[in-house]
Amino acid sequence: MNESRPAKSRQPNGASSIFQGRDGRWHGYVTVGVKDDGRPDRRHIGRKTRAEVTKAVRELERQRDVGSARKVGQSWTVKTWLTHWVENIAAAHVSENTIDGYRVAVYHHLIPGLGAHRLEKLEPEHLERFYKKMQENGSAAGTAHQTHRTLRTALNEAVRRQHLTSNPASIAKAPRVEEEEVEPYTVEEVQQLLAEAAKHRNTARWVIALALGLRQGEVLGMQWDDVDFELGVIRVRRGRLRPRYEHGCGDRCGRKPGFCPQKINTRRETKNAKSRAGQRPIGVPEELLQLLRRHKEDQARERIVARDLWTEKGYVFTSPTGEPLNPNTDYHKWKELLKAAGVRDARLHDARHTAATVLLILGVSDAVVDAVMGWEPGKSARMRRRYQHLTSRVLRDTADKVGGLLWGTDQTAGSAAPEAGQSPVPAELVVHVARLGERRVPFLHREHADEVVARWSEDWPDHTAEVEDWDRWRWEQQGAGGVSAIRDRMPERAVVFHARALFLPGGERAVTGLPEQWSAPAWQFETDGYTDRAAAWRTARRPGAGQEVEAQVRGTEKAAVEAAFAEACAQAVDRAQNPGKYGDTDEW
Repeated sequence: MNESRPAKSRQPNGASSIFQGRDGRWHGYVTVGVKDDGRPDRRHIGRKTRAEVTKAVRELERQRDVGSARKVGQSWTVKTWLTHWVENIAAAHVSENTIDGYRVAVYHHLIPGLGAHRLEKLEPEHLERFYKKMQENGSAAGTAHQTHRTLRTALNEAVRRQHLTSNPASIAKAPRVEEEEVEPYTVEEVQQLLAEAAKHRNTARWVIALALGLRQGEVLGMQWDDVDFELGVIRVRRGRLRPRYEHGCGDRCGRKPGFCPQKINTRRETKNAKSRAGQRPIGVPEELLQLLRRHKEDQARERIVARDLWTEKGYVFTSPTGEPLNPNTDYHKWKELLKAAGVRDARLHDARHTAATVLLILGVSDAVVDAVMGWEPGKSARMRRRYQHLTSRVLRDTADKVGGLLWGTDQTAGSAAPEAGQSPVPAELVVHVARLGERRVPFLHREHADEVVARWSEDWPDHTAEVEDWDRWRWEQQGAGGVSAIRDRMPERAVVFHARALFLPGGERAVTGLPEQWSAPAWQFETDGYTDRAAAWRTARRPGAGQEVEAQVRGTEKAAVEAAFAEACAQAVDRAQNPGKYGDTDEW
């Protein structure tokens, strides 16, 4: 009788399998999910040895278990993914100017340099060699850096859609860009430019740039409805977009679309400001209002001369036929103005740096600077550092203030700084202001401000926290609370425990989204007398249709707060069931 042969082992359905094929190579299959048609998504791995295929199978199983396995579907190359991303994903969700920049990076740099790579095989080293080659071939470091940012954005979307498990552009070292320090125009140079601008058409356009610091698109997109002569205010609402042209001759002229005699602009003229900070009112000096009034009269005369060639669109600054100014033409007019005024060459955007620095010279408060320049609150400190420059005028004014404070020689005409003996605060030269979110807390000693900022950053990492150095007289004149608010000691670190519950009119506990109990740091700068009691509680009927009763407890000792919470809830239930007993109604 023959011995029975052992039955062949077979892996259960869905389990990974490893075997050697007839070709001598080792093969592995791993089930990572289900395809769109309902069939198992079974991935194949081939290697030369069993050890190699086993290692690859285990890695794919790990990716499957943590949810990072590449999504089934089209096998993307860098070229096919970037093309799909820029045309079908990004184009529908970003502005016209942004998509233009994306397309230049994708079609002129990324696809020619990296397009043949398989998307999942792309490595950080590929990118770093590519950026180096770009710069060796003549591209500026800024161009290579912008290309890197575009690729990182595109690959982040690929990771989000599970076409990639990680983004190599987030690991690769970006090209280093040395940011050149902008030298704003001096007050004397600004006056030269304004004198020369008076001889040219659209004089007020350059005055607005130098005096108010509006961006080029904001000035060119301005309409007469945005100018309130009675209040002396300009309201920034929209920006001019760069035109994008197509041939109107059927591409028969042999020129680029922008130079076609029958060119057609395929892009809208303006877009609304993209943020609430960008949509802002700006006070206008009376001299500039006078210029705008004269400009409006000049434009009315041009309208009469142009007759039926005039296109009325309501823009403040126009061509001689009423069309909005082309940003490219505007840029060349700026260069001509600089040359005619005998002033050194600079970018048009440097006029914005100049206006921001003038605000610094005048000692305008940071909040007002942010409003004038249109900066978001969360980014404003960084933008002020970038745009406001310590010119010789600023340094000289500061030195004069120091001299006036120490030696009693006030050398700044019309300065609002107080004399040394006027303040009860010791004669510190600088007040160190801890900026905590939107709140500013001043200290006499830098180490106290640094410590508070460090504490705040630990407890609220998503909020802005930094130290700003203010002249003492500036804080006394512009800060909240004046001299009395400046602190000469470190606030004590404390934790306040809270408890809260809400009850319906019948006494039933209401379900709310807030936690029943929690704790929060409270270091005296939230409110000076926040609480120093072990526990304190209250109940109150909330106004409105629901008429719920709220129980609230807070204190510095957790056990005392928990005990008080039971008392507060008992009273809240009684108050919900018997409102007249507590004076909530007239019935009792």
